[in-house]
Amino acid sequence: MDFVSGFFYFFSAVLLFAGFRVITARNPVHAVLYLMLAFSQAAALWLLLKAEFLGIALVLVYLGAVMVLFLFVVMMLDINVDALRAGFWKHLPLALVLGALVSVELIAVLWAGFPTATASPSVTGAMHAADHRNTYELGRLLYSEYLYPIQAAAVILLVAMIAAIALTLRGRKDTKTVDPGVQVRVKAADRLQVLNVPATRTAAPQAAKEEQA
Repeated sequence: MDFVSGFFYFFSAVLLFAGFRVITARNPVHAVLYLMLAFSQAAALWLLLKAEFLGIALVLVYLGAVMVLFLFVVMMLDINVDALRAGFWKHLPLALVLGALVSVELIAVLWAGFPTATASPSVTGAMHAADHRNTYELGRLLYSEYLYPIQAAAVILLVAMIAAIALTLRGRKDTKTVDPGVQVRVKAADRLQVLNVPATRTAAPQAAKEEQA
């Protein structure tokens, strides 16, 4: 076993352990921390595969932004863990069946999509020149051969963002809001009404005194 293979098995073992602890940890904060550990080990595996861009993107995007956001949200929410685990054993058989189905599908896709990955031990990746740019090659593939899947994924993410905003945006009854559409359609006659009030006369003070005398 060479130096790179030893690190590969080490990072893989830690990744599997962290992924298992994500779904078995009793504390949600601990689960998020284990998920951050899993992402860091996955980034290390990308670096071993000479995919520097994917490894750095995984660290910066997920560990630096998404996971920190998840951690703050989990820490601020008052999550009732007992209520969430009330039906755990009841739904466990269905979860195992779905997990096995997803595993079979992933194995079938990898087996059909990469048939030469395990055909020969000498297939470890093509050799490139010293000035080879992984980021350039990745961008060229994404926006040439895989343009339509990228656009479809972008549309799905946009729909998910709109749906999340629509589900969480609710009007509060204790606040006063103004509809801009109603303000635009308003007319002067709806806000201002002129009334014709007849004038009234009052008796002069001197005439009132003479009448009293």
